[in-house]
Amino acid sequence: MALDFERPLLELEAKIEELSRFTKEKGIDFSEEIALLEKKSRDMKEKIYNNLTPWQKVQIARHPSRPNTLDYIKALFTDFIELHGDRLYGDDPAIIGGLARYKGTPVTVLGHLKGHDTKENVQRNFGMAHPEGFRKALRLMKQAEKFGRPVICFIDTAGAYCGMGAEERGQGEAIARNLLVMSALKVPIISVVIGEGGSGGALALGVANRILMQEHAIFSVSTPEAAASILWKDGSKAREAAEALNLTAQDLLRLKVIDEILPEPLGGAHTDLTAAYGIVDEALERHLSELRQMSLEELTELRYAKFRAMGQTG
Repeated sequence: MALDFERPLLELEAKIEELSRFTKEKGIDFSEEIALLEKKSRDMKEKIYNNLTPWQKVQIARHPSRPNTLDYIKALFTDFIELHGDRLYGDDPAIIGGLARYKGTPVTVLGHLKGHDTKENVQRNFGMAHPEGFRKALRLMKQAEKFGRPVICFIDTAGAYCGMGAEERGQGEAIARNLLVMSALKVPIISVVIGEGGSGGALALGVANRILMQEHAIFSVSTPEAAASILWKDGSKAREAAEALNLTAQDLLRLKVIDEILPEPLGGAHTDLTAAYGIVDEALERHLSELRQMSLEELTELRYAKFRAMGQTG
């Protein structure tokens, strides 16, 4: 899927492919022209992706080929056993979680789960969880605390589902309880924003000792479309809302909302999955190693101090 700002680059790459094919089929040497175009393509790609606007980052964060929570679980963890249900109402496929090993260490891993196509997204409700999804996550986190397992969360949602059934079953209470319990959970918690980090749906998995964020991910109080509808009564002003929300990783590091920006392969995580997995893997290993050396009291104090300091840029 081509994003609008990527089209000039794709046209250039198509021209390179055409010349390469012509060279192979006709035996005419276009190697010099191809080399010039390849250099132009590299320069253009660097210029585009090093100067993305907030709205362009929103588009990349939503790219359907971007690796999702299940992709990271399969790539980075072993012995994953998915656990289902909140023991209160039912199971929510918008949140996946369970037991796993990370480099031999038993952990609880969970996160929002978007699909890569329409069928998967409908099945997973586009990663927008119902109350039972957040209560499932809470059950798994309490279980992790009981057995002393670190918790690793992957955040990727436009927000909590706001349908009537979700509200009737206590959507706000479910999110608030996650915030309360996570703030005092006596195990290390690491949250990684891998795509969209939208509204309370993201916060419900985001009260962590360390919040890591991929370079082109977004994290905000609401989606740009929702913010535009609230502020200007016009959802088409989403581009302007994205500029105002301070939703990029660079903005949030400056505001001390996140702890580290994880670089992405040039063009986004979906363009080189192996490299993207490797970058997240290195950061997880490093931060988990640091947190596991802390006492339970230090972990909760660190979490408290971290959230108290958010927004202080001085």
